[in-house]
Amino acid sequence: MIEVDFPGITVEMTPEVLTLRSDHPLHALSSAIVNGGFTRTHDIINRQVDKNYDHHDPIVDLQDFARSNGADASFVGLMTAVRLHEARTCTHQASDLTVAAVVTAGVSNATAAGLSQPTALTPSTINLILLIDGHLTPAAMVNAVITATEAKTHVLLEQDAHTPNDQPATGTSTDAVVVACTERGAPLPYAGPATRVGWLIGRCVRQVLKETLG
Repeated sequence: MIEVDFPGITVEMTPEVLTLRSDHPLHALSSAIVNGGFTRTHDIINRQVDKNYDHHDPIVDLQDFARSNGADASFVGLMTAVRLHEARTCTHQASDLTVAAVVTAGVSNATAAGLSQPTALTPSTINLILLIDGHLTPAAMVNAVITATEAKTHVLLEQDAHTPNDQPATGTSTDAVVVACTERGAPLPYAGPATRVGWLIGRCVRQVLKETLG
């Protein structure tokens, strides 16, 4: 069982699903298979499926699964073939800002963006969920995705992860990311590496990925 040190968040985990449930609505931006893009939600779920999962309609399948597990219809939903007991989490703070990260990660289908050829999609291998106790503007939330991705790729390079064609890996073929904010405090227009929130994001991503992949 994992715990997340973040205000208003509770964690429920079974061998099939990891659910982050918030007492108050979160403003989220994600590449999630269900309710991706910008949305407001109380529930973020990461469902574990077999590595050979091949449902004809994974969106409907995940919606049905989430409903049967008590998730609100507005849930943000991810899938992974990584075993959920391998999930890692961390929290970092700076003054009035708190950032937590929850990750499931593996590099069995490592890719190099722009070099690896298109391939059939499989359940996401690096699912990165960022919780931010702060008020990021929509543009800053996009900025947060960039910062998290830069940190993720740097860790993969440090870990010497390579694609099947022996290219240095920049990620995996179906990585997913969620940025979810409480919207407390003054609006933050930026979340790049030089900002406090970007620095916290980078620290969290590096820590959880190194723990997971190291």
